[in-house]
Amino acid sequence: MTEKTIDLRSDTVTHPTEDMRKAMASAPVGDDVFGEDPTVNRLEAMTADLLGKEAALFVSSGTMGNLASVLSHCGRGDEMILGDHSHIFTAEQGGTAALGGVFPRPLPTRPDGTLDLDLVVESIRPDNEHYPRTRLLAIENTHNRSGGRCLPVEYMDAAGNTAHNHGLKLHVDGARLWNAAVALNVAPARLVQEADSVSVCLSKGLGAPVGSVIVGDADFIGRARRMRKVLGGGTRQAGIIAAAGIVAITEMIERLADDHVNARKLAEGLAKMDGIFVDLESVQTDIVYFELRRDDITPAQLSAGLKESNVLLNPTGGNLLRAVTNLSVSSADIDRTLDAFARVLDSGTGAAGDDAVVYG
Repeated sequence: MTEKTIDLRSDTVTHPTEDMRKAMASAPVGDDVFGEDPTVNRLEAMTADLLGKEAALFVSSGTMGNLASVLSHCGRGDEMILGDHSHIFTAEQGGTAALGGVFPRPLPTRPDGTLDLDLVVESIRPDNEHYPRTRLLAIENTHNRSGGRCLPVEYMDAAGNTAHNHGLKLHVDGARLWNAAVALNVAPARLVQEADSVSVCLSKGLGAPVGSVIVGDADFIGRARRMRKVLGGGTRQAGIIAAAGIVAITEMIERLADDHVNARKLAEGLAKMDGIFVDLESVQTDIVYFELRRDDITPAQLSAGLKESNVLLNPTGGNLLRAVTNLSVSSADIDRTLDAFARVLDSGTGAAGDDAVVYG
């Protein structure tokens, strides 16, 4: 019998659950471009209610959700303030600039994933014909490159108030907002109470095969719907995939706590190994970044050696690697993963491998 592959590359690698497959098979559908798909409409209404906003829009991906949101807040030549380690800035191909002409103003991302709000205020352009007009502040919760850290309610409120007091809108890249809500034990709607728009993912952590949802007030969603169309996101009988999203937001959010427990277990086990450094304080949700501090093995070799034991994860650059727990990974799988690490590290060298960078 083939040994199970433990895939820690991302929480996007999961397969839809049996409940999702059944829901997809039986979903009532219509033409969503005409607003006539009842399953899509239901998912949008449920997500808007869950996040405390007036309206919602189903989109194909988190990148599309962020892009449609930014282009709905900003016009060509306008400026957006965001973190230099944010997903929008580092891993979405510069789409806001390439497709929308929106100028990014990156600020230093602090270790906890936040931006210095005093620096945000200092970076807002004065009304001068030489400068772009600052229109938007974008933040990310949880923050991927900061180790899946949660931005707390107090900071989220302060970011919204800072933006609004200076005539800006606040967009939240909430690809893993569900993880933040579970880890902080707070309702998702409370966490984004001051946000003007939010993009949330259904396939990161929640197990749906595809899709994200953006939320905001009715006027914003009306603009976003037009943006979705020009980006190629107008779909037809999309209820077949939206049905899995309904299962995701009704059945899969609370179970994220299991992923957080498994991530902590993995982090604590790795921290005990010679030549591995883990900042345990940074491990708050399902993401574990760790540093390989060995001269006799490279991150690529470690990754390749683990692959021979059917454990998948990738280097993220330099000496860093990332592991992401997910619904396909059990506590027993974490034990097996730690055993595989011990074997590869004890051998001193792993198999040959190529460096890889993880974006999702």
